[in-house]
Amino acid sequence: MRIHFFKYQGTGNDFVILDNRNNEFSLSKKQVAFLCHRRFGIGADGLMLLNAHPQYDFEMKYYNSDGAESSMCGNGGRCLVKFAADRGILKRDYRFLAIDGVHEASVEIDGTVSLKMNDVDSVRFDHGKYILNTGSPHYVDLVDDVLHMDVVERGRQVRYSDAFKKQGINVNFVQQTVEPDKIIVRTYERGVEDETYSCGTGVTAAALVCFHNENGYNRVDVKTKGGDLSVEFDRVDDSYRNIWLIGPAIKVFEGEIDVKEG
Repeated sequence: MRIHFFKYQGTGNDFVILDNRNNEFSLSKKQVAFLCHRRFGIGADGLMLLNAHPQYDFEMKYYNSDGAESSMCGNGGRCLVKFAADRGILKRDYRFLAIDGVHEASVEIDGTVSLKMNDVDSVRFDHGKYILNTGSPHYVDLVDDVLHMDVVERGRQVRYSDAFKKQGINVNFVQQTVEPDKIIVRTYERGVEDETYSCGTGVTAAALVCFHNENGYNRVDVKTKGGDLSVEFDRVDDSYRNIWLIGPAIKVFEGEIDVKEG
């Protein structure tokens, strides 16, 4: 089977994308894993299908690089919106369906994509760490020197601990800078089982934990290994509303690849 694919990245979080509005593709876990493999395939943190939907601009189907269908991916969502625009779905404001529900989005003239995330009603504080769900489950650990730590080793210890081994969890290490509205984030992602250059839902989780206004509007600028993102939100009585993940989404290349059946 010969597949025409597209490669996009959002702050280094990279994705293989297929235009599946004609229901052309039904990929197995093995095939997805092959396409995402960085030695034998195209190479990516995940794969997305742009599916048609009768009630929304499109539907997002997301798979981790291990081939398993996964929970929401923030940077993936932003890249898929940009891909939809590039493929002729031209809108001022987008509404699309993902695994965690309906999302809104917009694309600016400079290519910046803003994606509305789901509200977050609670954050669990557990032994000095934060646990919350921003479309995917996240563990947030505030550290002093995030740039010089072994994120893979530390992240793997948490992800495969007794508490999280069965379902898995994404592990974020976060350093607050001297400026209250700027943080540095590094993330170990389940499904990829490695550090990624950026994680949209992880950046969102870290920003919510590091709010600087007790109540009301917040904007947190986030530096990741792959670039800069921003998260805007309203914090109201320990809950979070109107959460927007903002940053670049860029086409890298497109091409064709042969994929074995089955």
